[in-house]
Amino acid sequence: MVQSQETQSLTIGRLAAAGGVGVETIRFYQRRGLLGTPTRESGIRRYGREDLRRLRFIKHAQAAGFTLEEIRELMALDASDDRGRAHELAQARVDALNIRIAELQRARDALKRLARECGGGGTGPCPILSSFEM
Repeated sequence: MVQSQETQSLTIGRLAAAGGVGVETIRFYQRRGLLGTPTRESGIRRYGREDLRRLRFIKHAQAAGFTLEEIRELMALDASDDRGRAHELAQARVDALNIRIAELQRARDALKRLARECGGGGTGPCPILSSFEM
């Protein structure tokens, strides 16, 4: 299958649009070493299919809750066969997400209780507002 000129040679704006991010995000990832900075062709930097693949990898890993440092390590592992380390990173992320989910469930339950108390029609200050006071 022949790649169109458009997917072989993207400007930073087109790469950003194809990856669903802003141009400044591309530059940020370049400063952090997650994306390379291509040389200029006729004064314009051109990005290719691999750049778009890496950008999508970053976005998907972020959606899974990985930090940029963890993503950097995952990208390095992508070039190797170290499935064990990738598994360790994924399991650590699952454990962290489970902790966060438990925290969010506790916060939800507390807020539901306060909302019931506030909506109960009692007198005095609203329990929701009172709970947020210092």
